[in-house]
Amino acid sequence: MTVLVACPVNGRRSAGQRHQLVATSHMRLMMLLALFAAAVLVVIGRLAMLAMFAGPADAAARVATLAARGDLTDRNGAPLARTIDAWTIAVHPRKLVGDPADIAAKLAALMPEKGDQAWFERQLRRDTSFVWLQQRASPALVEQVNAIGEPAIEFGRQTQRLYPQSSLAAHALGFLSTDGHGMSGMERVLDAELLSPARAGKPIQLSLDTRVQAAMESELSRAMTTFSARGAAGLVLDVNTGEVISMVSLPVFNPNRVGMSGSEQLRNNTVQSVYELGSTFKPITVATALESGVVKDISRRFDATKPLHVGRFTIHDEAGDPKRWLNMPETLIYSSNIATARIADELGPQRLQAMFRRLGLDTKPDIELREKGRPLWPTYWARTTTMTTAYGHGIAITPLQLAAAYAALVNGGTWRPSTLLKVGPGHPVPPGRRVISESTSYRMRQMLRLIVLKGTGRKGEAPGYRVAGKTGTGEIPAAGGYDRSRNMATFVATFPIDNPRYVVLSMLDSPKGTKETGGWKTAAWNAAPVVGRVVSRVGAMLGVIPDATRDIDESDLLPLLWTAPGEKQADAN
Repeated sequence: MTVLVACPVNGRRSAGQRHQLVATSHMRLMMLLALFAAAVLVVIGRLAMLAMFAGPADAAARVATLAARGDLTDRNGAPLARTIDAWTIAVHPRKLVGDPADIAAKLAALMPEKGDQAWFERQLRRDTSFVWLQQRASPALVEQVNAIGEPAIEFGRQTQRLYPQSSLAAHALGFLSTDGHGMSGMERVLDAELLSPARAGKPIQLSLDTRVQAAMESELSRAMTTFSARGAAGLVLDVNTGEVISMVSLPVFNPNRVGMSGSEQLRNNTVQSVYELGSTFKPITVATALESGVVKDISRRFDATKPLHVGRFTIHDEAGDPKRWLNMPETLIYSSNIATARIADELGPQRLQAMFRRLGLDTKPDIELREKGRPLWPTYWARTTTMTTAYGHGIAITPLQLAAAYAALVNGGTWRPSTLLKVGPGHPVPPGRRVISESTSYRMRQMLRLIVLKGTGRKGEAPGYRVAGKTGTGEIPAAGGYDRSRNMATFVATFPIDNPRYVVLSMLDSPKGTKETGGWKTAAWNAAPVVGRVVSRVGAMLGVIPDATRDIDESDLLPLLWTAPGEKQADAN
């Protein structure tokens, strides 16, 4: 290409010459931009081709990050997440030698879960250079497909993240993205550490116990089916270390096949969902009253003879509850809303809020997981707000926060954050903070035991394991108020109460009454039995030997309990 350049005359260019120079510069710039755009298109096209026709080598590169990813085990060394070598089966349709119909029939017989003969034949006849037929194939399947004798079928090795326990503890473990990075659960929390070369060959131990996890999942699933519940959650927490021994959220998903799960399955109800947990808040209120000195004597009685009217609101108890003055143990045994509201009214909003905050109920749950829900905290604490939050209405928290609060009530008075990492060398017991005195904690243990022996928690007893706890049945908020046809049924307990080791929580979302429960759908009838069965199954595994001769001494409280003639034991909530 010849370019004409004007020469200056007498050191000066004419207007026409200057115009020609500008036009030439513009032409050169346009040509440069065109060449650059062409280069970009070539690169994009190449990337698209690689994405469309990637072969085994490309796939291996995509999952290279998996190759060095460390394993996860439970506290006893049982594998929970592993990186394994797997076989892959692919075909090059353009290089096919045999009859597509005949080969498709044989492949369909060997891999019926992938598709029928017609599906395989469509893959074999595609106008492309490469098609995956199976990723994560067993050696036996590879051997059978190889026996077909088709040279266009290719076999390769590929690293895979395997969850050998299937859906067990899925929400605590989480899952990986297609590029091999953690997307949720502890896989996400420990992503960098699991990929670190320093971690090679050294698994990370979680606090979970697969045996306890399996028992909790089994019993919750059974209850969820029996009572036609929408969902469920369960926890086992070490009261002295904050270790989560079991974390269950139902419905569950399979991290090996996470693409088949919906948002409800992927949601971890123990830490992401917040609920009004009803009467399980009453022991917290009672502990606050004792610790603050507002109630100095547990024999002091509060008027529960009739509904409590505050402005346009009315607080009432269940129909079968005793209509009389109740002392502190009786308030919990009969789960009286009225008596609890009167206690809270004397406490006032500042004292009650302060206790809730010390127990971590105003912030997201304190645990390593990233997927955490924020509590629904009242924006304005009116007199009625203080009264209703005292028995778990008008404030919503996660089940894990409730379990951690109960751990503090019974372990001598120290609240600790929860952890999904096994406590030991390199991971000490998380530091805690004192929330109540040891003497108040002992009183709470006595009263919680009486709830199981004589109150709403009787069906949560596990013979020999000295279970203590509190039921809670909270109506579910709906537009314009509460949906009285649905509730959250919760039982949170501890054992053995004479030397507390574990908190066990079970929760059912919207259970329905059955013929066996006489139509009752409250926690005393559905959530409490779950805890009793779980404790019976796992107590010995956790080192707690059943002993019918041991118990906490509650003899000084028994004279305070009075049953009127014909008065029934508490069984409502």
